[in-house]
Amino acid sequence: MRLTRQTNYAIRILMYCAANEGRLSRIPEIAAAYSVSELFLFKILQPLVENKLVETVRGRNGGVRLGKPASEITLFDVVRVTEDNFAMAECFENDSADCPLIDSCALNEALRKALGAFFQVLESYTIEDLASARFSLRDRLGIDDLPRLAANG
Repeated sequence: MRLTRQTNYAIRILMYCAANEGRLSRIPEIAAAYSVSELFLFKILQPLVENKLVETVRGRNGGVRLGKPASEITLFDVVRVTEDNFAMAECFENDSADCPLIDSCALNEALRKALGAFFQVLESYTIEDLASARFSLRDRLGIDDLPRLAANG
């Protein structure tokens, strides 16, 4: 199974916001930290906002922040709202697939169990877990340089 680029960057947005706790994060800053376009990040924000994983603050000094504590946002929460399809085989997508074993297939059962195990692992990790090395993460994302750069800018 491979997660989409959208899910990858949704998780990264949340990690950035967790590392920048107590301050609003701005999309241009996040885009620069990850070397990705702002437009792409704005597109990713929509499902995060709709599902209350992120809050937006409008205005000149606006930005984004986590919609709830990082300890309450699991990876499964993010994957669930950003991935369109969890089909691991054709028969997952369509119960009327042209397979004579569709109702009694051991492969189908094995893949469903594997997907369940995958979801269970995702549920066991939070954004806080990923951002637990907050100081290192802040340094790598250039967050601590932002106030200094803004003051010198």
